[in-house]
Amino acid sequence: MKANTIKDIFVDGSITPQEIAESIAQHATKKNIGAHSIFLGQVRADEKTEGVVQAIEYTTYKDMALEQMHMIREALFEKYELTCMHVYHSLGIVPAGEISLFVFVSAVHRKAAIAACTELVEAIKFQLPVWGKEILVNQNTVWKENH
Repeated sequence: MKANTIKDIFVDGSITPQEIAESIAQHATKKNIGAHSIFLGQVRADEKTEGVVQAIEYTTYKDMALEQMHMIREALFEKYELTCMHVYHSLGIVPAGEISLFVFVSAVHRKAAIAACTELVEAIKFQLPVWGKEILVNQNTVWKENH
């Protein structure tokens, strides 16, 4: 269901498995949905020259990010036959091994759900003003680059 209001996608800290399960469960009985596509972004314990990543601290310019997310959302609803779309992005510190991004797209048909989810994740990574500072085991920090 398309809504024209700007939704707050940001949550403090990690996105828990319980929050993900609850979001999925809310769609279990909807009869106009034929497919869901889900993406979970998880913090990796990458080994860098400077040290091993133990967490990422996410920051944003919230008003700008929410406005941009709203435009991305509206464009995807215009392009694909979607029933609903949910995005949750962490702010603050997320330890390695925990979820920092949850994207959940529902549609009448699987191709639309999968294509929209993929396009949405790419737009989030490269268009939203969200920055990640990797916190290393030795407490040094390195700004994360999206690839």
